[in-house]
Amino acid sequence: MAERWLVDAQRLLDDHRWSAAYYLAGYAVECGLKACVLVRLAAMPEVIFESRRFSENCWTHNVLELVKLAGLEATRVADNATNPALFRNWLIAKDWDETSSYQTTTHQKAKRLYAAITDQPNGVMQWIRGHW
Repeated sequence: MAERWLVDAQRLLDDHRWSAAYYLAGYAVECGLKACVLVRLAAMPEVIFESRRFSENCWTHNVLELVKLAGLEATRVADNATNPALFRNWLIAKDWDETSSYQTTTHQKAKRLYAAITDQPNGVMQWIRGHW
């Protein structure tokens, strides 16, 4: 689904629908990270007992919280420390949230988020793909 949302976000950018493109690009990151959470659960089902509310916490849309739930925070920090381009892309992507669907977004902001997510080889989605 994450890949499909990125394709749709690009089409929306092409159609000058900045707000919708911004929302879907960020939603692609959320979906990708939720796939990483599922990978973690499949490999280590006992992780669900880390917290009494682990599964409830998975309902979040917060990008950085999802990184933690996927067990990838230490990896993200280490990768950001050695890759300044990836670090800059995470700085942009982390600010997305689901309420953006109710906001008007500029062309520049939408393109900036999409670029941070899809940058090759330092995009946020490229990093996520390495963990699902």
